[in-house]
Amino acid sequence: MSFSILKKIGDEQKKKAVVDVRSGDTVKVTQKIKEGDKSRLQVFEGVVIRTDRKDSHTARITVRKIASGVGVEKSFLIHSPLVEKIEIVKRSKVRRKNLTYLRDRSGKSARLANKDFDRSAVNEIEIPGEDEVAESAETAEPAPAEVVAPKEEKAEEPAKEEKPAEEKAE
Repeated sequence: MSFSILKKIGDEQKKKAVVDVRSGDTVKVTQKIKEGDKSRLQVFEGVVIRTDRKDSHTARITVRKIASGVGVEKSFLIHSPLVEKIEIVKRSKVRRKNLTYLRDRSGKSARLANKDFDRSAVNEIEIPGEDEVAESAETAEPAPAEVVAPKEEKAEEPAKEEKPAEEKAE
């Protein structure tokens, strides 16, 4: 009984749709960073070396990149509201779920074999129920558009110096 309540609460916290991220993908993760009163977006690009609990609301990916010659790993909860967007840049052929062996490698030995994929199709997220909203919007009559008069812009002309009549006659 309590399991179904926990599952229901967890499902409410999930995002409607997320990109299918796999181990070996090179991804750009856009994350909201809040510093004091200001907030900004930060992009972290690297290779996904681990995926955990894909179907759960606690789904996590671990992304690794080399920054200034030092390996940096960062874990992201996929369904976190702080994760704005995950975009797959490159997909590689791997045969494991956890690529932790990449930690010990550098240079050419750390490279993964590229795999062809349709980047735009993979990064496109289909939200369930969105089609119904789009269809109803197409059948509804469009609202009359407001007509806004364009502002007149004054073109700056260079000031012409007029010569006195005496100088023109000469």
